[in-house]
Amino acid sequence: MHDLLAALGLAVMVEGALWVLFPRRMRALLLGVLSLEECALRTSGLLAAALGVALVWLVRG
Repeated sequence: MHDLLAALGLAVMVEGALWVLFPRRMRALLLGVLSLEECALRTSGLLAAALGVALVWLVRG
């Protein structure tokens, strides 16, 4: 549980840093996401989740 909370905190920190450093670009990306089809959102979410699992698997071995 400790690792999960640490990972969640890191993800929130990285996203917050992106909004602080690149607010215009983040807004443009968000507006672009709103125009995507539901299928594209599901596919990109699945790919992101798979990449995250692979990364954790490689790091934690």
